[in-house]
Amino acid sequence: MHDDVKRMGQIFNSFALFAILVACLGLFALSAFLVEQRKKEISIRLVLGAPFKNIYQLLTLDFMKLILLSILIAIPIGWYTMKRWLEDFAYRILISWDIFLIAGILALLIALLTISYQSVSAALLKPLKNLRAE
Repeated sequence: MHDDVKRMGQIFNSFALFAILVACLGLFALSAFLVEQRKKEISIRLVLGAPFKNIYQLLTLDFMKLILLSILIAIPIGWYTMKRWLEDFAYRILISWDIFLIAGILALLIALLTISYQSVSAALLKPLKNLRAE
């Protein structure tokens, strides 16, 4: 009876995984571009004695703000869409807020892991090499 719903669920899961992969690749490329653009600034901060934590925060804080904003936009849209879709079933369930909380935390963790590679490599740069380039 619900074979088409199961099939649709598998298709949505496949597309969701593909979308997460593409988003992570884009986020990785964007963070690499940002680090490359700000290499001299990071090197000057390192020479002046900025700790690892400050460099890491400098590079990740802007991305985290944007991701939190996107989560705040996505939660009402997801809640409304799920509510409308679940109305078609005879046995209904309520959508609780903890599902959206877990999804938001998971999205933040995935994004943080994606950005962290570039941020850590930027914080461990050899500042002399980047400042001597010109």
